[in-house]
Amino acid sequence: MFQGMHYIYEVYKERSFSKAAQNLYISQPSLSAAVKKIENRIGAPIFDRSSNPIQLTDCGKEYINCIEKIMDIQNEFENYMGDLQELRTGSLSIGASNLFASYILPSCISRFTLQFPQISIHLAEADTPFLTDQLSNGQLDLIIDNEELSPEIYAKYPLFSDHLLLAVPVKHLPSAQKTPEYLTVPDILQDRHKATSYPAVDLHLFEHAPFLLLRSGNDTRHRADLLCRKQKFTPNVILELDQQATSYHLSCYGMGITFVSDILIKKAPPCSDVVFFHLDDSISFRSVCFYRKKGRYVTRAMEIFLDMAAEILSFS
Repeated sequence: MFQGMHYIYEVYKERSFSKAAQNLYISQPSLSAAVKKIENRIGAPIFDRSSNPIQLTDCGKEYINCIEKIMDIQNEFENYMGDLQELRTGSLSIGASNLFASYILPSCISRFTLQFPQISIHLAEADTPFLTDQLSNGQLDLIIDNEELSPEIYAKYPLFSDHLLLAVPVKHLPSAQKTPEYLTVPDILQDRHKATSYPAVDLHLFEHAPFLLLRSGNDTRHRADLLCRKQKFTPNVILELDQQATSYHLSCYGMGITFVSDILIKKAPPCSDVVFFHLDDSISFRSVCFYRKKGRYVTRAMEIFLDMAAEILSFS
């Protein structure tokens, strides 16, 4: 019943017979005939061809669900065989946001590939909802994130802490008499922002200043909203962005105030035109972890990479 399932799955991914046929290096009529043969065999249509792009029928949704379970089993067996061959072959798929993909993972991946050049590394860069979905359906082995994922579904490997700070261009500071104690890049590099003696800044000091926030659906934006709501503060948002690095760089050019991770401040080129303020620890503190799906076979490549990453990132 699942013979030829790769034809079905390719059409499902592409939502198009023509694109799927190109990927499979067969003609569209041949692909259509193969799919029709499978539908006749199971006795129900898998695709609703009346819509554009094509959609799955109820039967099709269940068929795809079964295919992904079969693919999980196949992947687990392939990974097991890779272990038996002492990592002479295999793959490792890792997901991360732009922040972690750009500033945290390169050192880990470069050392791993240097030691195990035969292991193929795939890095997916996207937002958390997409990455967790890919982790759930077996497309990714690991993801690194600072959101707290369900412990019932995902196994967690803590790495280090991440702190959100308020980045304020010097040009948008309040008058000298009202400006509270602030931090500079050298202070962040020396972890002075982690001292409990710093009080959370009063956001109302910046009620007339422009703000740069990330779009909804991002953990940094979620926490920024919580911080604002807790102080009953409504920021003057002039721009919403997709990447934290972009908002921080714009802030360095004086465009507006933003919420930024200390990870980015430490890794980005030093900026003397921005200062930083402490935020409420109960909201601004985050734990950065690797996650994997519970119940899925843990390959030796995954184990070694996790151990290596923990060693490399222990300084953070």
